Amino acid sequence: MTSREDFLKIIADRGVILADGAMGTMLHAGGISFETCFDELNLTQPVLVEDIHLAYIEAGAQIIETNTFGANRYKLGEHGLDGQVREINQVAVQLARKAVSSSSEELLIAGSVGPLGVRLAPFGRVQPEQAFEAYKEQMQALAESGADLLMIETQTDLYEVVEAVRAARTVCSLPIVATLTFTRDDRTLLGDTPQQVARTLSELDVELIGANCSSGPAQLLRILTLMRGAAPGSRFAVMPNAGWPESVAGRIMYPATADYFGSYARAFCEAGAVFIGGCCGTTPEHIAAMRLALDSGDQPCIEPETIELEYSHIQPISSGEPPTKLARSLEQDRFVISVEMDPPRGFSTHKLLAGASLLAEAGADVINVADSPMARMRMSPWAVCQLIQAQVGLETVLHFPTRGRNLLRVQGDLLAAHALGVRNVFVVMGDPTAIGDYPDAMDDYDLVPTGLIQLIQQGFNQGVDHAGSDIGEATSFYIGCALNLCAPDLDREMRLLQKKLNAGADFALTQPVYDPELAAHFLTTFQDRYGELTLPILVGILPIYSARHAAFLHHEVPGIQIPDSVQSRVEAAGDEAHKVGIEVAIQLLESLRDKVQGAYLMPPFGRYEIAAEIIEAIRRS
Repeated sequence: MTSREDFLKIIADRGVILADGAMGTMLHAGGISFETCFDELNLTQPVLVEDIHLAYIEAGAQIIETNTFGANRYKLGEHGLDGQVREINQVAVQLARKAVSSSSEELLIAGSVGPLGVRLAPFGRVQPEQAFEAYKEQMQALAESGADLLMIETQTDLYEVVEAVRAARTVCSLPIVATLTFTRDDRTLLGDTPQQVARTLSELDVELIGANCSSGPAQLLRILTLMRGAAPGSRFAVMPNAGWPESVAGRIMYPATADYFGSYARAFCEAGAVFIGGCCGTTPEHIAAMRLALDSGDQPCIEPETIELEYSHIQPISSGEPPTKLARSLEQDRFVISVEMDPPRGFSTHKLLAGASLLAEAGADVINVADSPMARMRMSPWAVCQLIQAQVGLETVLHFPTRGRNLLRVQGDLLAAHALGVRNVFVVMGDPTAIGDYPDAMDDYDLVPTGLIQLIQQGFNQGVDHAGSDIGEATSFYIGCALNLCAPDLDREMRLLQKKLNAGADFALTQPVYDPELAAHFLTTFQDRYGELTLPILVGILPIYSARHAAFLHHEVPGIQIPDSVQSRVEAAGDEAHKVGIEVAIQLLESLRDKVQGAYLMPPFGRYEIAAEIIEAIRRS
């Protein structure tokens, strides 16, 4: 056992201490199913557990965590093992001690204490005192068996951490490391920011605070900086995942390599972490790379300057990176292909998801989800966006009309979209209800598109609402605007575009283009008048399906002009008109490819196979 004073002296002497990596990842790699109770393996397969400890020791870890992450009465109870809490924790410490004894270096054993796996009141049925008793039972077994410190890790609920620390201090005086895990939006699952977490943990009776798990080294380096700013007098621990897990051929894979981890080891140290290691997806190779990076430095990590920040309210969190894949692709000059899909008229989404899967396989980058096109009643688009992102894995663009929404609804709907993981928003006026299913429906609006762009960019994306009130943290919307490259009144369209640029538009989707020369003329003229147009443009492409379809678009849809030559080709093709439509679409994209940054495909009549054929042709060229 190590006293709290001795633990802090060890850290002070070494500058930074290196912990081990994932236990569960290594057990699974050794053939253990995820359905197995990993903690029970201390009893049933002790050699396997000990060998993993030895591998981490050989890699250079100075702290070995016990295989007890889920060894509490609630999680063990799921496997009918709640009566063996004490035995499983005791044996886990013995296995770690046996492995450590083989090393000539002074190594420490950390008793791993994960979350209980149940929700505490007021968000669940488990009362704080029940959580306290569960933690007390596990921690007493770890402490009495000879653990040198306690690792309260991967927590999501600050209330639960408080009970865990209270239980630990009731049964022992061991050093405590307390860390929480964060989602992709830099908040805990219950919505706490790194600053809130740091301030709360710094008031607890623990030696180290910090973050673990989460999505990878880059995120945790950012979170470490934010936490230090909020609690500059604390000592910090950081143990990231090897990136965000992905399912590949039925296996869970983590993308971050050992070398990548090694490159972050000194960065963590220099940013103020005194305790580093790895979490899910990390292996002895990752720890060895971190050990090498720490040992190969010419000088020990420099004591970071104290960061003093004033927090009168929750600070907007910014990663410094483009907020979405669409934004990153456009920033990297990759030709982006987006495809529009309409929400279903009912609540069945099977066909919609099948179409999205087809488009994903063909090579689409993003799906545009329309909102009540032609003013016809359909499923709410942000629900469709969430389903496509979750089940197909394609990023989406939410069409967000201002028509039919007052200021309250506009802002509420934006917050709902952000909470569902939707970040790309295409702002439009929307179709008048007079042309749709409910011509007498309310058609009022408080904002025009330019005003909504400004509200999002200068309000929500700065952490405040339209009235200037704090919304908790800044949103990270990437905002699109509408553009007509072939508008009859070019002067007016250019003035509108300039207003949208001034309001903060990030990209543009255009109405369907059939005459590349008109589109090119618009871009050239705008540049001559207003200077270089840096706004990324995804040119609208609506493949013609038949001669009647072409006539309807040309004569009845405002803003669309189809050259006579194209109409003649379509008419001459007869029943094969849709094939000509595909050819025209491909030719249009090829002629405009060096002038725009992507394509915005609108499949006619929901014929997604047509869009897929065009995508594949463009990707081959």
